[in-house]
Amino acid sequence: MANLTISVDEDLLKRARLRAIEQGTSVNAVLRDYLETYAGVRGLRERSIRDLVRLSKTARTRRGNRSWSRDDLHER
Repeated sequence: MANLTISVDEDLLKRARLRAIEQGTSVNAVLRDYLETYAGVRGLRERSIRDLVRLSKTARTRRGNRSWSRDDLHER
């Protein structure tokens, strides 16, 4: 993950920190979420999940009545 340095007014940052605390988050998390939305990452992720669910519903392969144990799945 990369670091980003920005310059903001001290009062603005203080208010942002207080609001973030009220919301149980951090200014860093708020900015990261905003940048994901701004860059379109969130929409891409949501579309990918929808596509995966759609594909899983239309897949022709079935597991049948088979149920796997943890040991079966991790067998080497």
